Amino acid sequence: MKQPLHDITVVALEQAVAAPFATRQLADLGARVIKIERPGRGDFARDYDRRTKGLSAYFVWVNRGKESVALDLGTDTDRALLDRFLARADVFIQNLGPGAAGRLGLGCEVLRARHPRLITCDVSGYGAEGPYRDKKAYDLLVQCEAGLVSLTGDVASPARPGISVADIAGGMYAYTGILTALYERERTGEGTALSVSLFDALAEWMGQPYYAEAYGGAPLTRSGARHPSISPYGHYRCGDGGQVFLSVQNDREWVALCERVLRQPALIRDPRFADNPLRRTHDEELTGVIEKHFAAHTADGVVALLDRTGIANARLRTVSEFTDHPQLAARDRWREFGSPAGPLRGLLPPVEVRGREAAMRAVPALGEHTEAVRAEFAEQASSGADASGADQRPAG
Repeated sequence: MKQPLHDITVVALEQAVAAPFATRQLADLGARVIKIERPGRGDFARDYDRRTKGLSAYFVWVNRGKESVALDLGTDTDRALLDRFLARADVFIQNLGPGAAGRLGLGCEVLRARHPRLITCDVSGYGAEGPYRDKKAYDLLVQCEAGLVSLTGDVASPARPGISVADIAGGMYAYTGILTALYERERTGEGTALSVSLFDALAEWMGQPYYAEAYGGAPLTRSGARHPSISPYGHYRCGDGGQVFLSVQNDREWVALCERVLRQPALIRDPRFADNPLRRTHDEELTGVIEKHFAAHTADGVVALLDRTGIANARLRTVSEFTDHPQLAARDRWREFGSPAGPLRGLLPPVEVRGREAAMRAVPALGEHTEAVRAEFAEQASSGADASGADQRPAG
């Protein structure tokens, strides 16, 4: 079966993580993604590390299934070629530095005036207005400005989350915004101009901490691997030195934990633990009670007991242990795809569509598709063909 976006062409003037993450989702759905890169160096994410058979783990992660075309947009020839790309494109996405797209004549107003069916998506750090509009924005720095880092880590010091949360948030909102715009265009025939800032995306994800602090009467504090609002919810030591994470979300589960796991039904009526806010207030005392009981058991034994009782739990796995996770193996989630360094293994995208499997095409080498794409669009320029069938002719 054809992929859902098999007839969609995306031109991506992108770098780093946020916009490439969005376009990789589109590529997995079958879209043709033409990735514009600088000759010689390319997307600077190619140089972040060499941990994946000599390739950058970041680049491999977010650039599968794209065509790499190296263009020098400072030359008239390559700039004209980009214009021909855009005349056929359904989507144009860019996350250049502040103001760079406009200086190249690629602002959304200009492009939308020339190509009414084109969907443009600008991904920025802080948005096009306001005092931070020209400020450079990288993932951890946006996390700091959005208040996230103030909530991660332990009491002694803040910590960066282990993944690029701001980039992922911005990329996912760009992806869903583009899908929404494609759906709207099917009804109206018109494209639209989208904009997503990493700061706004992460600000949305900070909603619960905002409401808790703004209306809770006291500032939030860092709680390490404990939940800041729910108790018991976190890691607990067992007799063999292992740790088990568990979560109690409601009074029914609290009663089950007391009666069937801890074998202390009197805790149910203990005034320190009568409801979740009280349990959170007395979390250290409750932790002592739980760990005293767990001290007589191995971590595997505690997990088995929690499973039988219906209490949510987890083991703290390393990345290597995650890679060998039995759930991924049982559901056949791993696939092989190509790269300049040879075959690599990666996970299928999270959304499963019955009867279809995502297109997991190769990670491109820098400029791998330049000559083929130049030849394709040179032929189209000489013939005047517009494969989209729409009036996408540049003005003038």
